[in-house]
Amino acid sequence: MKVLVTGVRGQLGHDVVNELTKRNHNAIGVDIEEMDITDKASVHKVIPDAAPDAVIHCAAWTAVDAAEDADNREKVRRINADGTKNIAEICRLLDIPMMYISTDYVFDGQGETPWQPDCKDYEPLNVYGQTKLEGELAVSGILSKYFIVRIAWVFGKNGNNFIKTMLNVGKTHDKLTVVKDQIGTPTYTYDLARLLVDMIETDKYGYYHATNEGGYISWYDFASEIFRQAAELGYTDYDSEHLTVTPVTTAEYGISKAARPFNSRLDKRKLIENGFRPLPDWQDALNRYLKEIEF
Repeated sequence: MKVLVTGVRGQLGHDVVNELTKRNHNAIGVDIEEMDITDKASVHKVIPDAAPDAVIHCAAWTAVDAAEDADNREKVRRINADGTKNIAEICRLLDIPMMYISTDYVFDGQGETPWQPDCKDYEPLNVYGQTKLEGELAVSGILSKYFIVRIAWVFGKNGNNFIKTMLNVGKTHDKLTVVKDQIGTPTYTYDLARLLVDMIETDKYGYYHATNEGGYISWYDFASEIFRQAAELGYTDYDSEHLTVTPVTTAEYGISKAARPFNSRLDKRKLIENGFRPLPDWQDALNRYLKEIEF
């Protein structure tokens, strides 16, 4: 099977290409240098020339706060909405399936009930969420053979993420505050890549939610576990004698440019219902990740 993967230099695209290659699929990884998704002519040349059997679209603008800047908003929309539409159109012309990686930010982030994959109660809180929703609507409106996979709290080796940020600030501070009222579950790109390839090998199209298992936690819970595991691995900068982490509310922490969802709980039962193997527990994923990176 030949699969074209966008965003190969990002956290997820990198791991997806590795997983495809590991299974002896022909993986074609592209990024902006090889194909500018905002340029319709580029998309309409590169993808047909590659002649893939499917496209996994990982490329996106993911800098949530920067997306709010007036100077960036149009660029964000060109990438997340228009770029996705360009890919969907060529997938329709080639009659091949497309997988689009989306986000819980398409919802309003309120309440405590986990979001269902087929829920259509969209109400994004920020520019990032709105443009990712526009990408979803383009895919579902243009194609019949598509996967829309929403993820949250992503971390991987190839890029910046919450874990790396915590480890960096934990080295230089003895006290940290982390929000306790935003709830979700982390997603390790290495584990997610395995699931995405499992999915693209089938025709079980539709909307899915995918994060690691292990229940719903706060960012404070996540940070505390990061430091606990790092200390267990021998990094004493992060033990309780050297670092104190205090939980605070979002209001206490301070206002960011982009509104953040309080409820990032994603219901993943549809994966099992369709025969897909869920991701491992997030604590296990974190442990494996910390052993892979240098800090």
